[in-house]
Amino acid sequence: MVFGRLLGFMMGCLGLADSPTQPSIAESTTQTASTDSSKVSNASPRIRLSDGRYLAYRERGVPKNKSNYRVIVVHGFGSSKEMHFLVPQDVMDELGIYLLLFDRAGYGDSDPNPKRSLKSEASDIQELADQLISGSKFFVIGVSVGSYPTWSCLKRIPHRQVKSHFKLIQFFAFQLAGVALVVPFINYRWPSLPRHLIDNDYRKNLSRWALLISRYAPALLHWYMTQKLFPSSSVLDRNPKFFSKKDMEVLKNSPGYQLLSRNKLKDRALFDSHRRDFIAAFGKWDFDPLCLSNPFPDNKSLVHIWQGCEDKVVPVQIQRFVSEKLPWIHYHEVPDGGHFLVYDSAVCEAILRSLVLGEDPPLYRPNESASILNGYPYRCIREPIIERALVRLDKLARNWSAD
Repeated sequence: MVFGRLLGFMMGCLGLADSPTQPSIAESTTQTASTDSSKVSNASPRIRLSDGRYLAYRERGVPKNKSNYRVIVVHGFGSSKEMHFLVPQDVMDELGIYLLLFDRAGYGDSDPNPKRSLKSEASDIQELADQLISGSKFFVIGVSVGSYPTWSCLKRIPHRQVKSHFKLIQFFAFQLAGVALVVPFINYRWPSLPRHLIDNDYRKNLSRWALLISRYAPALLHWYMTQKLFPSSSVLDRNPKFFSKKDMEVLKNSPGYQLLSRNKLKDRALFDSHRRDFIAAFGKWDFDPLCLSNPFPDNKSLVHIWQGCEDKVVPVQIQRFVSEKLPWIHYHEVPDGGHFLVYDSAVCEAILRSLVLGEDPPLYRPNESASILNGYPYRCIREPIIERALVRLDKLARNWSAD
């Protein structure tokens, strides 16, 4: 069934599969977040943002006041602050790492954001850092779809003005000390992606149609994801078409794993929050990541991409292209890794060590012969032709939805 394949791909392959979580006491006792600021959840600590919303968080690692490095972890689609990031405790103790995980808007114990955008996602991270890591440099790790807020951080907050205690003195400091993008998803609407890489990628059309359905037929999507007549997201829980061999082993050893349940999706507010997250991630961005310049020109701060060679969700060939077009990014490949790299404790340790110490583990260095460019003439495509084509596509989508 084509419709089932579309929605299954959207909800399972590109999003919900990025960080499977097991049910926790907090999740089972926490009700849907409310925009009413008076209804503060008791399940976890929260901060109040400038727009009145609340953001929930969880702390791991060493105590913040004893830490050497402070790292914010950004979960992906359908996940939460309870996500697995299997770095051993003794490694965090050795390095002095304080981990700060939080529920993005509309997830877990955090209030939804009806105006969600790339800018708002970066703003949430900035306010989280301001309130909980004030005056300190911090690192950001974005996982799968959680990489779109991370790209937005690279665009918007590497250089932030910090005021000293002296009223007459102001100076600029690198508050964002480094970034790691772990199996970051690909938005096929990025203008600078070359056609020879994406035209024959089935994910491109599937994600495009999934985006159209999410944007213009939300009622139909909500019905399909909650009905019982046809199998929907549950058929993807252990489907080898969407998961590598190593990913399947993770799923086999995670009995509590499931995609969003029908019961949760029946809550229309929760459903709409997830839908807005998907649209923000896969819709049109206000910048092209492939045209970003190095936000850390003095090389005191670093950016990393971590990719599994066997990942069936994010194609490794496109990831190689991204890293080659942005040579200031340190690119790492896990030879037998799939999409669930955060379930591998050795990989998680390597991610942290490379991020905070600048280590370059030989095991995860990409094969130089695997270069995707091979002399391909690349230029940074800006707006005109691509923009006109996307406008026509949007008009067609509106006519289709009206019919």
